[in-house]
Amino acid sequence: MSDKVKLVVIGNGPVGHNFLEALVSSGQSEEYQVTVFGEEPIPAYDRVHLTSWFKNQDVADINMVKDNFYPSNGFVLHTGDKVTNIDRFKRLVISESGLEVSYDKIILATGSFPFVPPVPGHQRDNIFVYRTIDDLEKITAAAKSAKVGAVIGGGLLGLEAAKALMDLELETHVVEFAPRLMAVQVDDGGGAMLRKKIQDLGVSVHTQKNTQNISDGDETVHKMSFADGQELNTDIIVFSAGIRPRDELARNAGLGMGARGGVVINNNCLTSDADIYAIGEVALWDNKIFGLIAPGNAMAQAAVDHLTGTGTSEFAGADMSTKLKLMGVDVASIGDAHGSTPNARSYTYVNDREEIYKKIVVSEDDKYLLGAVLIGDAAEYGSLLQFMLNKMELPSEPEGLILPSVDGSSSGIGVEALPDSAVLCSCMNVSKADVVEAVQAGACDMAAIKSCTKAATGCGGCTALVTQVLNSELEKQGVEVNTDLCEHFAYTRQDLYNIVRVEKIKTFDELLANHGTGLGCDICKPTAASVLASCWNDHVLDDNLHGLQDTNDYYMGNMQKDGTYSVVPRVAGGEITPEKLIVLGEVAQKYNLYTKITGGQRVDLFGARSEQLPMIWRELVDAGFETGHAYGKSLRTVKSCVGSTWCRYGVQDSMGMSILLENRYKGLRSPHKLKMAVSGCTRECAEAQSKDVGVIATENGWNMYVCGNGGMKPRHADLFASDLSDVELIQYIDRFFMFYIRTADRLQRTSVWMDNMEGGLEYLKSVVIDDKLGLAQELEQEMTNIVGTYQCEWKTTIDDPEKMKRFDHFINSKLHDDNVIFTTERQQIRPALASEKSVEASAEQL
Repeated sequence: MSDKVKLVVIGNGPVGHNFLEALVSSGQSEEYQVTVFGEEPIPAYDRVHLTSWFKNQDVADINMVKDNFYPSNGFVLHTGDKVTNIDRFKRLVISESGLEVSYDKIILATGSFPFVPPVPGHQRDNIFVYRTIDDLEKITAAAKSAKVGAVIGGGLLGLEAAKALMDLELETHVVEFAPRLMAVQVDDGGGAMLRKKIQDLGVSVHTQKNTQNISDGDETVHKMSFADGQELNTDIIVFSAGIRPRDELARNAGLGMGARGGVVINNNCLTSDADIYAIGEVALWDNKIFGLIAPGNAMAQAAVDHLTGTGTSEFAGADMSTKLKLMGVDVASIGDAHGSTPNARSYTYVNDREEIYKKIVVSEDDKYLLGAVLIGDAAEYGSLLQFMLNKMELPSEPEGLILPSVDGSSSGIGVEALPDSAVLCSCMNVSKADVVEAVQAGACDMAAIKSCTKAATGCGGCTALVTQVLNSELEKQGVEVNTDLCEHFAYTRQDLYNIVRVEKIKTFDELLANHGTGLGCDICKPTAASVLASCWNDHVLDDNLHGLQDTNDYYMGNMQKDGTYSVVPRVAGGEITPEKLIVLGEVAQKYNLYTKITGGQRVDLFGARSEQLPMIWRELVDAGFETGHAYGKSLRTVKSCVGSTWCRYGVQDSMGMSILLENRYKGLRSPHKLKMAVSGCTRECAEAQSKDVGVIATENGWNMYVCGNGGMKPRHADLFASDLSDVELIQYIDRFFMFYIRTADRLQRTSVWMDNMEGGLEYLKSVVIDDKLGLAQELEQEMTNIVGTYQCEWKTTIDDPEKMKRFDHFINSKLHDDNVIFTTERQQIRPALASEKSVEASAEQL
């Protein structure tokens, strides 16, 4: 131990942690006795995706530290213990708790702190910054008693903070000193388009506002007074007015400092002390502070290379281009976005209808790209960035890079034209050569590429480009990606759907005989059943589908862990009469069923044996209930708030719309389950932006969102269309659903379907809204046929003696299965554990 170099890392944020991972990757970590100090009580987490904490309010969602990372590498981590002094004479690091650790080398990664302008009143209660989990927890607590929130600062982090306030159901305002949002990254035209898109989402934007004073509000906690005499009343204020380096530790230690702060470093990230490195937002290189994660990670690698002698990388500045999704809006900025280079030329494309703004800045001779701004559609970001970073010559007509294609051709760059040195992932400094090397070493999908190179694990903006390089290299190796559904069908699900539609195939046997081989399997049979049901809407237990479905469809109920089933009647929009509630209670009591109100705003009844299902459903159908299709890959629920009917904030009848939509699309079979929601205002109580289709009321109609989902990989839905009438909304949803059903892969959620679609959201808009493929009328007619042939599968079943036979547990006896045993917990049944069953069995024997 004494022979090891004593290394102290001060700061356990993303950049500090990235340094530790790079040290491990260098293969030299065992040569160091590493001690890490973190001021926060939890290990490193991803600040880039800080806002996603609000989804589940669980830090695990943004945790950066792999299980057992610190002990397995011999690192000692002290969380919740701030370093207060570096004694360079005694070579000691001293913490707030009084801990003293001797050092040979120090990595200073203390980051930055949010700048709060000294506005009179800035120290009042309910005024916050937006930097840490602790900040978010305080904002969340304050929001419970608040109605209005304001963010001071309209930059990247300010708009993230505004999204957080919206998610907390506050009336949200953004106050910006500059004449436009994101003044550093975008020009006037881009700023105007960004402002319009964000205001369409329900956020009020106030630019050119100089806050002079914060005092008691008229009917709110605060009143903000501006230099132009205007005022804004709000309950919560979040400052996001820039950052300042956390350099007080270095300053007190006598290290070289910049005139306006920051620890001066060289290309190896060494400070004025040859034994102390500084990385991240605390470091000042060439009189610049770099406030993005990518430069910080590059500094971390340079420090590791110099410290261990295992590499030659140096920090020589960083490209500050960025691509992100702010409040669902694609925003990208590249290089000289403002066209400040002498004699530079600009080309601009503006589409007011679709709210898209694109600009490129090129050299005087049109040969080289200098910068770009993309608002509303950032599909070209990867190509444009590579043109700039690698100084590649532009096409003869550079404006073609941002103009929409008319004939299907592309003016973009092919990955073959990229040099090996091209940096594909700036967050993790991954080059094209790194990805190529990974593929040659055996990586054959994006999961493997992410694992071995870390590409696309930061902001994710490079995913499309990295995927293109991956596919190009696989093609060179002669690797063909097999898209066959299974060994019995040499077709994709999309192919089978088209075959069934065109040839009007009604049975699996006919499909197999004409286009398949063998007998079928557990992959193709349910897939074919889903396609047949989507096309012709036959009963799930009809002969042409019988035997194809999985267990849930076979018994029209979700099988539980003990072999019993759940009973889930449809409660459209969550609206239910007292009489029907009583029926549910009486049925649950009669059959001794566990009762649970779900997140989908309906009541689930658990613990029904298969032979009980028809009796239970007969009582429910007689009371006016229908199947809720909880067992099928189909529409589940349309969640809703009470909207303008009851709520004083509601601007449309969300309750009525949700019931209309649920009754329209109930029974619709699809590649995966479908969920919808309708919110009556931008407070978003129905959580519409986490659904496959979400609808949010506006003063002028409805905003439609698509391709969101919760689950294991949550995805925020994208704004698809704004201020729609009732007729337009239903028309677009009809087209959207039928296009998804027609083109998606088996078991593919709408979010994954769109992410894998070439052209993504914009292509989907062109198909559904602009009818680019000429399919609109056909898609609408297909949906009309589905709606017109709806049947409650349980009502049809209990009226058909043949269908009822399958629910007898024993074909030669009316007895039920004695292995189904319940115990009581919280005054309701639950499945007995194995140990509880054995105790009961022993008691019966006695």
